[in-house]
Amino acid sequence: MGDQGSYGQFCPVSMAAEILCTRWTALVVRELLCGSTRFNDLRRGVPRMSPSLLSKRLKDLEKAGVIVTAPGSSGSTEYRLSAAGEELGPIILGMGFWGQRWIESQLSLQNLDPSLLMWDIRRKLDPQPLPARKCTIQFQYPELRDAQRNWWMVIENGEVDLCSSDPGYEVNLLVRSSLRTMTAIWMGFAAIPRELEAGRLELEGERPIANAIQRWLSLSTFAPEPRQVS
Repeated sequence: MGDQGSYGQFCPVSMAAEILCTRWTALVVRELLCGSTRFNDLRRGVPRMSPSLLSKRLKDLEKAGVIVTAPGSSGSTEYRLSAAGEELGPIILGMGFWGQRWIESQLSLQNLDPSLLMWDIRRKLDPQPLPARKCTIQFQYPELRDAQRNWWMVIENGEVDLCSSDPGYEVNLLVRSSLRTMTAIWMGFAAIPRELEAGRLELEGERPIANAIQRWLSLSTFAPEPRQVS
């Protein structure tokens, strides 16, 4: 990987680190493992990464044999993990579970990002507990600036679409909290009943959808991991 340089060691740890330990690379692989294949979807999973750097990392990963490219159905390039890339799954997940166990929640909650949180929620949201008809759930973070304050999940026919501007549909449930509270819930640092009781989480709208929030929200892949620090 050109911008890191070689460690100059034949050790496989060293050789793998030259590919995987450049800035953002592990997160790009994380997004590919989560199923993103298009450039714009990858960008939504790493919103603070510049498009030019993402493009460079993808080229580096392709050169290293971690990903392959192919034309998608729309004619745009799609990025998919090779057999070597798929083998990184347990490694990337292992890093996440280690972080969930050993990194203090207060440190994690210093890195709040509404775009990443909502993209994560979108891909884990379970439509099964929701009504069979079209359902729109609005998330509102009152303390954020206008452009990041409101987000909408539109669920229809088992598909979940994330909108950062009002899609114009009737809102079936409004979920209101601070970004910190929702991130803490998502990561398993806080429990929904306790946040509701304390008034830090508010649900307005159809009661059956509100009552099922614990089931359709799903929570982060890492949330169930027992923590070793507070």
